[in-house]
Amino acid sequence: MDTQQTVAEQWEAQLRAVRARVAQGGGRPGVVPAQEARGMTGLAVMQALLDGRFPYAHIAETLDFFLVEVDQGSATFQGTPQAMHLNPMGTVHGGWYATLLDSAVGCAVQTALAPGYAYTTAELSVNLVRGARLDGGPLRAIGTVLHCGRQLATAEGKIVDAQGRLYAHATTTCLVFEAR
Repeated sequence: MDTQQTVAEQWEAQLRAVRARVAQGGGRPGVVPAQEARGMTGLAVMQALLDGRFPYAHIAETLDFFLVEVDQGSATFQGTPQAMHLNPMGTVHGGWYATLLDSAVGCAVQTALAPGYAYTTAELSVNLVRGARLDGGPLRAIGTVLHCGRQLATAEGKIVDAQGRLYAHATTTCLVFEAR
């Protein structure tokens, strides 16, 4: 078995384990309860999503991708392009890449926030560099914080396959504010 197959299989096994943990924790799509999240760090909120204690975003079901890893300053989502993600030309729609990247970079910023703070995307720049195939296996969107200040945060992200090939990359600027 070659290394690329092994990595793809590891990714799929990790995704199954995360989905099972989220389901066991009662995970469902919805909105994070503001009152419960208010006193938590952004990283603790993201870890609660991974444990199924907080709901995950509806868009994850719509576009069939899922959060698989979080750490201080980083977040990783996994998805596999499907026929429902194709545009009329038969290629994966750019919005699919953009949504995965927006999720990864935004959630990376979330992990860097202090209790009582929130963010919103102010700018997202996405560059597609390789077309995904329906038979190409899983892709991962990895977001990493570059800077997180009191009012602005910046992050970068990339979508890669199990062989490490780059499919898209992005940068974001997020507004950071006190949650109400």
